[in-house]
Amino acid sequence: MVSQLSEAMLDVIADALVDKGYILLSDIIPTFVSLALLEKMQAKQDVDFKLAAIGRGSEQQVNTDIRSDKISWLDNQDQIDNGFLSIMEQLKDGLNRRLFMGLFDYESHYAVYEKGAHYKKHVDALKGSQNRILSTVFFLNPLWQQADGGELIIYDENDTIIATVPPLMGTLAVFLSERFPHEVLPTNRTRNSIAGWFRVSNANHGF
Repeated sequence: MVSQLSEAMLDVIADALVDKGYILLSDIIPTFVSLALLEKMQAKQDVDFKLAAIGRGSEQQVNTDIRSDKISWLDNQDQIDNGFLSIMEQLKDGLNRRLFMGLFDYESHYAVYEKGAHYKKHVDALKGSQNRILSTVFFLNPLWQQADGGELIIYDENDTIIATVPPLMGTLAVFLSERFPHEVLPTNRTRNSIAGWFRVSNANHGF
């Protein structure tokens, strides 16, 4: 059964993106979907996850001084992955109706941060590239404690911290890709999440 985002929730998200450029949500993804994603992630970490690279195209390289997470891409043909991706599709369509953002595609990967792993401050989209427009981070960590670390830190354009987000199970962060640098602080235990990006097909979008 595909879970449905309410029109009221889509209104809240759209209004927040216009007002602040980001929003933090809790329990937007049903618990049964989250638990299935976590179970799959934990079962496949030793086999299907590879060290994440930085850069693009021929310039891609692994640099664990900058980021040390391991990733595995979601597949919309997989039933478990599709439980999450179908909700992201609803989010895409809802925001396009409200904000004329021109979002057409969503790519996402599981990210596991083992003890000590981190991701230094970065921006998901190159300025003016019009590729990645809207970023999402969904957390899959039950019973996370403050001492566990691994917070997502979101900065504004002036490098002022505007949000410190514990990676608690069920939390979804949504923010404009070009506007907000962010980082993942070193984690003191295994930290699981899904990172994703909505893209546009060309430079013409209304938001």
